[in-house]
Amino acid sequence: MEFYHGGDIYSQEILWDHSVNSNPLGAPEGVKEAVRKSAQICERYPDSRCRSLTRKLAERHRVPEDAVLCGNGAADLLFQMVFGERLRKGWLLAPTFSGYEQALTGGGVEISYLALRKEEDLQPDVHRLIGQMSAGWQDHRLLRQQSSLFFCNPNNPTGLAVERREVAELAAFAEGAGIRLIVDECFLDFLEDPERYSMVPELERFPHMVVLKAFTKIYGMAGLRLGYCLTMDRQLLKAMERVRQPWPVSLTAQMAGEAALKEEAYRIKTRQVVREGREQLAQGLKALGFWVCPSQANYLLFKDLRPGAEDGRLGKACLEQKLLLRSCQDYHGLDGSYYRTCVGQKEDNDRLLAMLERLYGPQS
Repeated sequence: MEFYHGGDIYSQEILWDHSVNSNPLGAPEGVKEAVRKSAQICERYPDSRCRSLTRKLAERHRVPEDAVLCGNGAADLLFQMVFGERLRKGWLLAPTFSGYEQALTGGGVEISYLALRKEEDLQPDVHRLIGQMSAGWQDHRLLRQQSSLFFCNPNNPTGLAVERREVAELAAFAEGAGIRLIVDECFLDFLEDPERYSMVPELERFPHMVVLKAFTKIYGMAGLRLGYCLTMDRQLLKAMERVRQPWPVSLTAQMAGEAALKEEAYRIKTRQVVREGREQLAQGLKALGFWVCPSQANYLLFKDLRPGAEDGRLGKACLEQKLLLRSCQDYHGLDGSYYRTCVGQKEDNDRLLAMLERLYGPQS
């Protein structure tokens, strides 16, 4: 089975992994200390309901505790939604995070794609999306919430975000049409002003909407696997709990999550580092002749414009140098000429740009 997600440093020798959109600062010291402490009590079972972490998340987001459900990363929760609710219809942007398609395909769910326009830099247009769905949703009108729209904000792999007021229009349409809106905000904390984009304050207004969050990327905790969802639809959460394992989140991940929530200064510093690194990397890639999507997040989508680049030759050449990019050939609507790279610290970005210049060369 082909593995397309970033981070595959186990089946091949990799010295420099630019395929994973994790925090360039690494995990904060408070999280590392919590992991060390967890090793002293690892003989214990974890709390199956993540009560302490759930309570702190509810306080952070100002929602009831029973509106929070933690999981083994956001991907775990996606599969729980699909299988717990027995979805029959899924709507996906194209391109968007491939994990949605994997969950839907695994559940035997029919998928409709809402294509983003390359001439608009793949920026989602909410009104066009509503128009596309309006034209087709009546043919698929099902029992309420057997149809879901997965909306990644900022989108992966483009890094482009849509402000709350526009996403609210999409939520209002979905609520009226009996379509569940699932807003994936796993990369939202990397934005300059995340409060302008988050749909968490709208949970009461749209009771069937779900907001997905994760510790994985913003806190550099990909190896610990910790995510959560927020929704006022308690029936959905009960359905998800019916299909999950008894201990979905490890003791270590729960303790690390509680420690991470205290790291506000780290989050602020992260945005500064990402802002500077993103500008450096985008300018460097453009100077080399790549098309670069105007990302707002901690990763950049870029395209090899050379004839025949669809075969993924650039990524293969990087692999020969033990550098891993994220090939985007498995994203619906993209091909092997598209790549995604994380935004690193200056020295990481310098190394990537230097290698690409050797392999690709400046374009005249």
